[in-house]
Amino acid sequence: MTFQEIQNQAKSEWETLQNNTYILIGTATCGKAAGALATLEALGKELSRQSADAKIIQVGCMGLCYAEPLVTISKPDSFRVVYHNVTPELVPRLIEGYIMGDDPCLELALGTLEGGGDEAPYIPELPRFERELRLVLRRCGYIDPANVNHYIANGGYSSLGRALKMQPEEIIEKVKNSGLRGRGGAGFPTGQKWEFCHKAEGEPKYVVCNADEGDPGAFMDRVVLESDPQQVIEGMIIGGYAVNARQGYIYVRAEYPLAIECLEIALKQAEGLGLLGDNILSSGFNFHIGLAMGAGAFVSGEETALMEAVEGEMSTPKPRPPYPAEAGLWGKPTLLNNVKTFANIPLIIERGADWFSSTGTEGSKGTAVFTLAGKVNNAGLAEVPMGTTLRELLYDIAGGIPKDKSFKAVQIGGPSGGCLPESLLDTPLDYDSLREAGSMLGSGGMIVMDEDSCMVDAARFFLDFTTKESCGKCTPCRLGTLQMLHILEDITTGKAEAKDLDLLIELAEGVKAGSLCALGGTAPNPVLTTMRYFRDEYEAHILQKRCPAKVCPELTAYYILPDKCERSCEHCLLTCPTEAVKGEKGEIKFIDQEKCVNCGTCMDVCPPEYDAVIKLSPITQLPPEDLAAKERCIAQQVT
Repeated sequence: MTFQEIQNQAKSEWETLQNNTYILIGTATCGKAAGALATLEALGKELSRQSADAKIIQVGCMGLCYAEPLVTISKPDSFRVVYHNVTPELVPRLIEGYIMGDDPCLELALGTLEGGGDEAPYIPELPRFERELRLVLRRCGYIDPANVNHYIANGGYSSLGRALKMQPEEIIEKVKNSGLRGRGGAGFPTGQKWEFCHKAEGEPKYVVCNADEGDPGAFMDRVVLESDPQQVIEGMIIGGYAVNARQGYIYVRAEYPLAIECLEIALKQAEGLGLLGDNILSSGFNFHIGLAMGAGAFVSGEETALMEAVEGEMSTPKPRPPYPAEAGLWGKPTLLNNVKTFANIPLIIERGADWFSSTGTEGSKGTAVFTLAGKVNNAGLAEVPMGTTLRELLYDIAGGIPKDKSFKAVQIGGPSGGCLPESLLDTPLDYDSLREAGSMLGSGGMIVMDEDSCMVDAARFFLDFTTKESCGKCTPCRLGTLQMLHILEDITTGKAEAKDLDLLIELAEGVKAGSLCALGGTAPNPVLTTMRYFRDEYEAHILQKRCPAKVCPELTAYYILPDKCERSCEHCLLTCPTEAVKGEKGEIKFIDQEKCVNCGTCMDVCPPEYDAVIKLSPITQLPPEDLAAKERCIAQQVT
């Protein structure tokens, strides 16, 4: 079958779908976590009960994780409506109102995709979508990832057809001119890496896709693989043709079962149409892709450790040079790129290097995909032009901080990134600007912290992760990060001395300079940036033995305000796990500090209308307002 015939078949299927009523429901990992499977079951039952003629299609994630489960209803000669937070209880209303009738139920809608008047917003005009530029994510949540025809009907594999008629050198030159840099974290120029591998001597050559997404709070690659896996496969095939490789591997985390399932289906379907395998599209080019499952080691994200894992060895980094482009898998030239890097390749082939490089900044072209996690109203994914500021991303797209609390910091680039303060909210999101600020773009993970976050504890949390994930091969990383962690633990428990801050910085610089791979080389970043921007919090922990954010348990104590305690309320008394709350029925309660383990249960269960439980430092070096509150609590306890 020729590609034209494949394309015609796909377009015919897609047009048939558009001419009928259908329902899209997001059943990627985020959708399932929000209850999408129960909604899916309810949709099937309700369609059957009402004898409604509509096809249900399971799709991936739009990136609006805060609004899941998402359901889109499309009717011929009408507009598509996207509904958010759709529970099984809402399903009968949607089926009866819009599938069976003419009521689009706009009161339940997130927005519409074609119109709808003033009753519901037009989704492309929502503030967040006006700021976004969706390239990698453009089909996510709108096509069936398990149906290759949906991908082809929306432009998929046309770039492969073009590429197979080009010389490999032409493809590499186009990628170089686009300015695309690796989206896995290092930001190395992609075209340059392809050129190195193309010119490298040795056969066979390999192509590897790094889908080992190990950063806490990061799920960009997972969403792409669960929602639109064919674009990654197409990019890999083009890469294989450009460097003269015949075999590719996708190294994906075993903790991503749905992504693995989607990849297996996608690979099988691509092979079935002759888009992958032997003699692709009758071009004489052979290329196969296999899956390699990772065991969840964070260090496997480092390219040399990843290739060790693909070979069946323990994930430990190797000294470089030689680089993978010269000697990678089994000592042969290997092209290794991230999921999002390969996903950009078909667009560059289709629309050209000049088009791609017209977006972004001088040194960072195209778009970046970020996860928005932590203290933001609209958690999920966003894809924005390089150079978009942190403020635009966090406030215009992510909707700002919940409960109108103050923004404090954002951790960018995963556990090896840096924590940036409010004063840097106008920093452009690109490789060079973030590096200058002491952070890194990384693969796009972003964790937002508000006024209730302790920056010393945040640094301890991220360093604890990298310490545990160190492979232990080199001494600076194995022992240096551990010693840094011990110092941070002493600071957060009130045991540290002022001289420990100088030692902490000295250790951080040593680990950064002496580690074998990027895990150790970047592990100190959270410590160095929090020391740089939030040194006052470190000094408060050490010199005043208090946690300004009232997070560190050993430097925090819970008290009950006598003037706010409702005598008839027994919530704190009945739920305290150590029986530290004292007071008879009808009396004002107080907390026995010797029995209290600072679990916070009393604060969690205290009714908001009373708000009687407060967190204070256990010492007397407090701001005047906190000291006065503590004195009132102690006075009640004594009496």
